[in-house]
Amino acid sequence: MRISTPSSRSAAVLLAVSIASAALAQDSARERAQKEGDVVMERLKGAVSRQKAQSSEVPSPHLPPAPTEAERRRAFEGLRARKAMPVIDARAKAALEASEARMAAEREAQAKRLRQAFGLEPSEEKALAKAAPAPAAKAWVPVLFVSSSMPIPVLRTYAAQLERVHGVLAFRGMLGGLHKVGPMAKLSAQILRIDPGCEGPACAMRNVQLIVDPIVFRQHGVGRVPALAMIPGDPTEAYCERDDESPRATHVVYGDSALAGLFEEYARLGGQAEVRDAQALLGSR
Repeated sequence: MRISTPSSRSAAVLLAVSIASAALAQDSARERAQKEGDVVMERLKGAVSRQKAQSSEVPSPHLPPAPTEAERRRAFEGLRARKAMPVIDARAKAALEASEARMAAEREAQAKRLRQAFGLEPSEEKALAKAAPAPAAKAWVPVLFVSSSMPIPVLRTYAAQLERVHGVLAFRGMLGGLHKVGPMAKLSAQILRIDPGCEGPACAMRNVQLIVDPIVFRQHGVGRVPALAMIPGDPTEAYCERDDESPRATHVVYGDSALAGLFEEYARLGGQAEVRDAQALLGSR
């Protein structure tokens, strides 16, 4: 069926009116959004301005004025005029001395525990259990001259043999120098520790004296190690308390052999009386 011309025109007019209404509504929404955005921006600008004004009102920090010469003089005069109180001074001095004594005792206790941990000093229980009578004045003590460059297993073997004859291991100097105790303490623990895999202060140690004594090396002219000497008296006495006239061995035996072989060579050189007791102890077990 054909659409009449008046009907077509009415539809076109209605379409145009609808488009115009939609355009007007869109323009109104855009204007409202623009106005609301302008209001928000104005509020934001006002808030920023008020914050700046409040910040500018905070006073900057400043140091108090320096004291005058009269104030300084008055302060020092007050210090000089302070009355002495002997009771308080004596109490403070006594407290200082007591604290120093406690500090010294604590320092010595810590040092002793450290020496025991490194095996340089046996614990009190081990010292009582393994205490041996001190050698008589005319007794000879086996002293084995060694070096830190020797293999650890060899040094451990010698330490086990010297324990049976109450002998001594002698080093010429400290491993790492006199100002470093740690390396020498570690080496001593490795040599004297019965169980090489044990760690800590509870490890069992061999009852062998270990000394660092350059004087005994010089006295006996020891130029290479290992070397054995039967020294009369107490070779473990601190070398700073001895001199070059202290007793020395009559022979020095060199050789990388077991302690029994060194004793036999020493006896062959004429020291049978000196090594007799040590040989008996070494062969009694």
